[in-house]
Amino acid sequence: MSWRRGAGDGAVARPWVLLLCAGSFCLGLLFTNGMWTLPEATEVAKPNETRGGVTHLAAAGDCNTAKVPEKHSYKNVLQVLDTPNAAQTLDNTISNLESELSAARTLQESFLNGSPVSEEYKASESAGRRKYFMVIGINTAFSSRKRRDSIRNTWMPQGEKRKKLEEDKGIIIRFVIGHSAIAGGIVDRAIAAEDTKHGDFMRLDHVEGYLELSGKTKTYFATAVALWDANFYVKVDDDVHVNIATLGQILSKHISRPRVYTGCMKSGPVISDKDVRYYEPEHWKFGDKYFRHATGQLYAISKDLATYISINKHVLHKYINEDVSLGSWFIGLDVEHIDDRRLCCGTPPDCEWKAQAGNTCAASFDWRCSGICNSVDNILGVHNKCGESEKALWTASF
Repeated sequence: MSWRRGAGDGAVARPWVLLLCAGSFCLGLLFTNGMWTLPEATEVAKPNETRGGVTHLAAAGDCNTAKVPEKHSYKNVLQVLDTPNAAQTLDNTISNLESELSAARTLQESFLNGSPVSEEYKASESAGRRKYFMVIGINTAFSSRKRRDSIRNTWMPQGEKRKKLEEDKGIIIRFVIGHSAIAGGIVDRAIAAEDTKHGDFMRLDHVEGYLELSGKTKTYFATAVALWDANFYVKVDDDVHVNIATLGQILSKHISRPRVYTGCMKSGPVISDKDVRYYEPEHWKFGDKYFRHATGQLYAISKDLATYISINKHVLHKYINEDVSLGSWFIGLDVEHIDDRRLCCGTPPDCEWKAQAGNTCAASFDWRCSGICNSVDNILGVHNKCGESEKALWTASF
């Protein structure tokens, strides 16, 4: 079929063509509207609806009454917390934290400025705590059970006498040890059993190891100052003989000084040869000799210095040798270094002659062994010849 301007056989007039086009267009509109009809409101899922669940949404006309279940109503939680008691508790907690932070900053600033800690701070910090004279921490290892027993059998009081020493003289004595790399192992259980028997350990949050002595020393002072409020904190090795009363008398002379660091001071050579004992991996920082510091067999620091270590323990550098590390922590501070040779006497005849002359030693050991040579067998002999009488301890006043 075709169409032309003129009439003819098989031709369709132009008006009819236009009419057919208009009709087709109208039919198309009707068809399209039928295909794209929007779904009813009841078929539209709400955003929080779980697909395949049992929750069904109301029709659009019921949207004012339909409710979506809430898992947590934070408005209700806030309303519960917004009570006078809860608000007061929160205020008190914030106030306490602010006070502690302010006190810590005050103490730290006192060290940085070289000024003594105020008596008001000391009184408030120590409120409610028993004041002790000194804490003696005996550095020991898992393998040193016989050394510990030799000390228990000589200069360290046991049982009720040790408790009496704490109550009457304010002297705390503990073996200091951490834990193994695998906490709860056989060596940890052995220490726990020994502690159950004697009750004379201070357990540290520290992994034991010979190359970790600096970290152990830092943790010891931080732990001790948190447990006991004392004038002095002493560290001693477990192969050294100590006369407690003499040590107490020496320290009591410095009790009015705020920042005391005492021991047998030295400035030994820096060992740069890795095959030699006491090798210093960071030898390039020091030159030929170390700065002035106390020998590691026994030294004591005052409370302010122990507190300083506790506050700054995360930023204090650890050298391989713990006595060097301790000395380095006090560089730049207003610290009084006191060299006292009664804290590093030799074994008999040295300490024996001094005792006979009325100049009793506080600590005795052999320099060539960095402690009493074969201390398990020999410490009793040192104690018999150089040890102070038991009466001296109980009659001493500090």
